Amino acid sequence: MQIKGCHVLHGREGLAIIVMVFLALSVPGCGIPSTTYRLAKGTVKTSYVVTKGATKATVGTGKIAYKVGKFGCHVAMAPLVWPLTHEEIESIDGLSPKEAIEQGRVKNAPYVVYGRRYVPMSVQEAKTYQEKGTASWYGYETLNKKGGRMTANGERFDPKGLTAAHKHLPLPTYVRVTNLENGRSIIVRVNDRGPFVKGRIIDLSAGSARKLGFYDKGTARVYVQTIDEEA
Repeated sequence: MQIKGCHVLHGREGLAIIVMVFLALSVPGCGIPSTTYRLAKGTVKTSYVVTKGATKATVGTGKIAYKVGKFGCHVAMAPLVWPLTHEEIESIDGLSPKEAIEQGRVKNAPYVVYGRRYVPMSVQEAKTYQEKGTASWYGYETLNKKGGRMTANGERFDPKGLTAAHKHLPLPTYVRVTNLENGRSIIVRVNDRGPFVKGRIIDLSAGSARKLGFYDKGTARVYVQTIDEEA
């Protein structure tokens, strides 16, 4: 398996930064030279961003695509003026959410929701994370709100994408989610915080819920396990 490079765009109130991202397993159409990583079968890198320089660009023109096995998705950074998908996040690392995102202080920084402080696990701890519990989904309600939405790590939120929100995993992290009720399994990118509802361990995008077969039901019993890197 190989990871190849693409572009990712970081929106910043009218100014964007193009960042070289070494990601995407055999993604066609990237069209740029890249470093290649060797990964053991069944693994994918958790920390993947490598900056190779900065260039001015127009917000919204850059994004990267990644693919893990048969599962693929696009990732693009959102303009900082966009509201968060979870507007109940009060602060991140002692800063306003937008300041923390702009300064890159989000990955596993403590954050506050409804006055409660959450402390995410370290990248090392996340490598062995696995849990069974109830999954819910979110997404299409954001389409009824004006403008786009931003995830807790600054990415554009796509309800149809294969993404998820988690209270304690570093952002981003890749996890395999298995619906224990029907045996379906997919790999998703954790790029948001939540769910802040008692008894739920992960909030999947609407697109992920459809692939796992519980969109109409609303919730499902799932098994979540991080996909560890091995460079």
